[in-house]
Amino acid sequence: MKTICQDLFDECESLDNLVADLDHDGWMTATPFFGWTVKETISHLAFFDRAARVSLSGREAFDAHVLELMKLGNTADEIFDRANDEGLALSDSGLLDWWRRERRELVARYAELSPEMKLPWYGPPMSARSSATARLMETWAHGQDIADALKMTRPATARLKHIVHLGFSTFAWSFMNRKLAVPATKPALVLQGPDGESWNYGTANAENTVSGTALDFCLVVTQRRHVNDTGLSVEGDIAKSWLAIAQVFAGPPQDPPEPGSRIWD
Repeated sequence: MKTICQDLFDECESLDNLVADLDHDGWMTATPFFGWTVKETISHLAFFDRAARVSLSGREAFDAHVLELMKLGNTADEIFDRANDEGLALSDSGLLDWWRRERRELVARYAELSPEMKLPWYGPPMSARSSATARLMETWAHGQDIADALKMTRPATARLKHIVHLGFSTFAWSFMNRKLAVPATKPALVLQGPDGESWNYGTANAENTVSGTALDFCLVVTQRRHVNDTGLSVEGDIAKSWLAIAQVFAGPPQDPPEPGSRIWD
């Protein structure tokens, strides 16, 4: 847990550095993620960091949280929008303070747990390590939304390896979530990390292989870029089918952005 906790902390701090000095107009900038503003995005992260912290208190506490959440709407989009209302009622600085408190307490609590401890979530339980990885993935993905909105480029870091692992592990989920048959063959990943190292997953498979940078792979599986807007080489029908629908996050099936829709000049 020590490594994932430190990396989660660092990922949050990296995003904090993007937003800490924004003026109000900056907080109101629309992102590519359903048109959410920067402020709505940080509100979303704070709300679900708190939800993750509640999950550490056990099934009864988390079930009570879910019941309250369901009162906010009938669809995932309605619930997400109403969940954002809590943060939007705060001042910009007040929201930033709330997010800082939630994420820092969450990381401190994670650090006390066994990595294999099972935690309730919105679906099957997750291990503490997987829960922390999921929070890092969501922080990074929404951080990309904010970076895109502000037309800023973020440096890739070794923290991407957690998201690569999650992306590879959710191969079957991407098909099952759409009620599609899971292919019998899992593509191999041959990726280059930010420091030039090789990050390889799966058995070498000449027919179905995804190769390129770890950053591009993470952008695709988090649905922040269409695969055609990356430098990934995708070989084989199964690999192509996967990256057309790859979804590393929980929830209803989401479609990737249209080609060219998130490319800045």
